[in-house]
Amino acid sequence: MTELRLNETRTFPAPAAFSAQANVDASIYETANADPVAFWEGAARRLDWAEPWHTAHTWDPSIPAAQWFVGGKINVAYNCVDRHVVAGNGDKVALYFEGEPGDREAVSYAELQRRVAQAANGLLSLGIGPGDRVVVYLPVLVETVVIALACARIGAVHSLVFGGFSADAVRFRLEDTGAKLLVTTDGQNRRGKQVEVKSAADEAAADLPDLEHVLVVRRTGQDVPWTDGRDVWWHDVVETQPDTHEAEAFDSEHPLFIIYTSGTTGKPKGLVHTVGGYLTHTSWAHWAHFDAKPDDVHWCTADLAWVTAHTYEIYGPLSNGLTQVIYEGTPDTPHQARHLEVIERYGVTVYYTAPTLIRTFMTWFGENIPTDYDISSLRLLGTVGEAINPEAWVWFHRNYGRGECPIIDTWWQSETGAAMIVPLPGVTTLKPGSATVSLPGIDMAVVDEAGDPVAPGRSGTLVSRHPWPGMARTVWGNPERYKQSYWSQYADRGYYVAGDGATIDEDGYIWILGRLDDVVNVSGHRLSTIEIESSLVSHAGVGEAGVAGVHDPLTGQAVVAFVTAGSAGTADPDELRRQVTHDIGPIAKPNYIVFVDEIPKTRSGKILRRLLAQVWQGDTLGDTTSLQNPWAVDGVKLAVATHQKENS
Repeated sequence: MTELRLNETRTFPAPAAFSAQANVDASIYETANADPVAFWEGAARRLDWAEPWHTAHTWDPSIPAAQWFVGGKINVAYNCVDRHVVAGNGDKVALYFEGEPGDREAVSYAELQRRVAQAANGLLSLGIGPGDRVVVYLPVLVETVVIALACARIGAVHSLVFGGFSADAVRFRLEDTGAKLLVTTDGQNRRGKQVEVKSAADEAAADLPDLEHVLVVRRTGQDVPWTDGRDVWWHDVVETQPDTHEAEAFDSEHPLFIIYTSGTTGKPKGLVHTVGGYLTHTSWAHWAHFDAKPDDVHWCTADLAWVTAHTYEIYGPLSNGLTQVIYEGTPDTPHQARHLEVIERYGVTVYYTAPTLIRTFMTWFGENIPTDYDISSLRLLGTVGEAINPEAWVWFHRNYGRGECPIIDTWWQSETGAAMIVPLPGVTTLKPGSATVSLPGIDMAVVDEAGDPVAPGRSGTLVSRHPWPGMARTVWGNPERYKQSYWSQYADRGYYVAGDGATIDEDGYIWILGRLDDVVNVSGHRLSTIEIESSLVSHAGVGEAGVAGVHDPLTGQAVVAFVTAGSAGTADPDELRRQVTHDIGPIAKPNYIVFVDEIPKTRSGKILRRLLAQVWQGDTLGDTTSLQNPWAVDGVKLAVATHQKENS
């Protein structure tokens, strides 16, 4: 059955002036399609390899096992730092750090090289070597970037954890990786307060047999509990070390980091990314779809523990020698225009953020964003996290992009390493709400149950039909889970299953419909949660919307919408139902509308629709420790209880 869809017809061709100076043109697709492996070899040659590879790619779908640049040896930290110093760019600013209280620091590539060398020597002094795991439980600090690069430099495997996660979430990662070292801080600045962190780190680290040391960064200066013999200060262990270190090259398939998926639907999966393939995909993708220029000031607003930050805040921008901003705090501290202030201060040219934050800006500012700040330095915008609602896209384009900056809507996952579906800013005609087409060298498709491509306008399963360099190689310690989670559905074809439903239009553009288990089935009509949310968000009385399917004895499932107030205040429920009926059809209008203060989301900004359905139905909830805003769950529970009582 053809899916009901929002009728989105607006298009935005690539500006001619932008196309004239873009890093790549349309011919790149033909080149990549003709020989994808050779294309990726060319991308790999942008990096400095200590030893060349002898085999570009091997693939055994029965395991499944992919290898890229076999026999090649490379050091990721050297490629992100040292080679720029060698090239004469040591004085160039690598990082502008902005602390939430307003403290600032500019770190040049030469200074970053010295700090990474000191941290590498510090790790070695603590007995950390190649293959050892290091869990990093820090906020967005210069030290967070430094320790990640130091691990890469000596071949240790890092796993970054959001500084706001619970002790249980940190402990799980320590146990699962068998980490020898935990890196944490005394405290962090969060929403205008100094939040003590060390106690949670201690709870996570208690009585773990593999853990040998806890390395503590002094950030807030608070008095914290201390375990002699285990706990050591960063300033004692790292800052006293020699500031030179000879980088060792590692095999292309040596693990670089382990990143965990959200644990809201079961035990988090530790996805393993390797040095050669990941850096190749990351560096080329960043250079191509963000049109990276030597004078860019790049700002990816993600927390450093999210995969977006690994790729587009550490390894991508630094491998390409860019200057970038890292910001410790929240967007509304001390005021709601904080991001505008930061953009102006550093002359940010590329601004990459999440749809959830854009929708928040819409509720804060409406069509009157503060004019006290000059954001005319912006030349390119980007979004990440989940599909952006068309109205939010257009608002972002108009208010932040002056109606002229291309918006690079990126679809990818922790599992994929870097962008998979993404426009090229000097080439692609943009459509609000669509991440457009596959990155050159990537083969994404929407297929039916048999694995065959669906016709335009029909829904299906989003897959990658061929391996790619940045793909996660396995789930740490559990290769069978890796196989079952991502490869079993189309094992006969060797397709990677992304877990998202999608459709494709007549121009070949891909439109994400949400997680496959987020689709609502009303009387046999399969409805996209994202499309219903997009319709709701287009109303001025809605800031954000989360839609879920809940059990209904008559129709199988019913639509329940959780909404926050918009710039025009709180909308009338009947008005919202009329909006959805107009945009999609009467079958899609919400049966129930619940007004909430916040919608629970993951750190990447994904709305937890399954959790919303569980709360409505009174089901037992899964692990919620990985949420960006775990307190929102209690607010939803209260709102649901009130709604159900008033309508019983």
